[in-house]
Amino acid sequence: MNDFASLRVLDRFRPVFQKLNIDYDVMRLILQLKLTMDSRRMPAIFSGSNVKKEGNQFLKSLWMYGLFGILFLVPFLFLGNEFLFSLTIMFSSLFIILMTSMVSDFSAVLLDIRDKNILHPKPISGKTLNAAKITHIMIYMILLTGSFVIIPVIVSIFKFGIIFALLFFVEIILISSLAVVLTAFVYLFILRFFSGEMLKDIINYVQIFLAIGMALSYQFVGRVFQIVNIEITYTFDWWHTLLPPFWFAAPFELILNRDYSMHIILLSLLAILAPIIAIAIYIRLMPAFERNLSKLQSDTNRTKKRNRILQGVWARILCRSKEERTFYKFASLMLKEERELKLKIFPILGFSIIFPFIFLFNTLTTSSFEQMKSGSSYMVIYFALIMIPSVVQMLEYSGNYKGQWIFYAAPIKNKSIVYSATLKASIVNYFIPILTMLGAIFLWIFSFRIFLDLVVVLLAAILLTLVSYVIFNKGKFPFISSHEHTQANAFIKVFGSMLMVGIMAAIHAVVLIIPNGLPVYAILLLISNFISWKLMFSRG
Repeated sequence: MNDFASLRVLDRFRPVFQKLNIDYDVMRLILQLKLTMDSRRMPAIFSGSNVKKEGNQFLKSLWMYGLFGILFLVPFLFLGNEFLFSLTIMFSSLFIILMTSMVSDFSAVLLDIRDKNILHPKPISGKTLNAAKITHIMIYMILLTGSFVIIPVIVSIFKFGIIFALLFFVEIILISSLAVVLTAFVYLFILRFFSGEMLKDIINYVQIFLAIGMALSYQFVGRVFQIVNIEITYTFDWWHTLLPPFWFAAPFELILNRDYSMHIILLSLLAILAPIIAIAIYIRLMPAFERNLSKLQSDTNRTKKRNRILQGVWARILCRSKEERTFYKFASLMLKEERELKLKIFPILGFSIIFPFIFLFNTLTTSSFEQMKSGSSYMVIYFALIMIPSVVQMLEYSGNYKGQWIFYAAPIKNKSIVYSATLKASIVNYFIPILTMLGAIFLWIFSFRIFLDLVVVLLAAILLTLVSYVIFNKGKFPFISSHEHTQANAFIKVFGSMLMVGIMAAIHAVVLIIPNGLPVYAILLLISNFISWKLMFSRG
């Protein structure tokens, strides 16, 4: 096994662990094994890129986090000395990145039960096992956070001096610890009340709500401040104490701007006390957390109830042959129950739901609700369509990709209908429910006058699904590749197909100017969908 640099650094703290009655040699061996296994796992940030598996994939991904730090943190250092404004937004960005990384990449670390059956029967103290788990998490958080903030820290030294940089460094440690503990608390709550297969499903849905919540919080924090004639004003409200980014920005106001207001002192105290208390509670609850982790090993063969009647109705409506209906049902089950696939797709769906409302909310900052209702702001629903290229690209991948032999062994008359059925299943299970929900809300906001516009958006979504298939997956079977080996230039292709969304929205906007243009455009889209689908999948 590799002798990792992080372990060599950890060796310098051997006396500290030994004073805590922790068997350091055993803990180090456990960490070495965990880090070796983790080095073979593909980080979520590399999703969509052709990265070779040789070497430590997590370490290879750190330059991307460094780039994010330059793009998302450094600009806020040049907004002047209004630290409560600039640093609240900066810490919001940092908190989003950390929490997203904890959910996307470190769920496997927090919920690691691979060593449970091997280590727990051995004569290893619980304190040593817990120390190994905490140290394992902190090694990754230090590497991730360090790569993310190293450039901003260097810039801050030159911009505001060494005191600012030191304070910033301490705040980074506190906010990183809080991000780890809050994520653990979310999972602890789920583990406490649910078990087995249902728990694993709920973790998928938690990712959607976290993605939506973090996107909303980023917008919400910006709304707290009012910028009038380039002068930033801030008015304290009690609920600001519930927003962690305010806590970590307040000490800069207290120490550097010497603002001794009661609310600044309160927020500064929360920045120090909240992470410490949270860590203490987590350490106290860790035995319960470990006990509940065993639920992940239970009920793995639970049979799920499925709505077979509705599934069969859609299959009969959309599929022309019995063979295609079979693959439609198979694809529907994969999309609903393939956990690794949902882990990749659900956050994308979550953002597609929230993006239109973020842009509507921005519209309300420059116009009244009545003006928005009578205008064409409903066109922001096209932002929901950006999910389609990413989802269609992901249809090639599966955690059970080794079962691909079934496609080649089965006597399939027309191989193209396998992907035709899969695309129809993705439209029915993912795209139509989201667009229907958004459409209902938009009808309530903008009235029934936009009904035909919503029909056009749905037809455009179906056509975009077909275009994305041509770009990504034409000539292939679905679910045949590992998530670890995404195709080359996938990001460029996703970005290019997303431009199609902009083109479709632009065409829609032009059509609205032409008299009777919208009904004609809707008919043309319907005919285009029918002909394109038939030509694309008519041959094997």
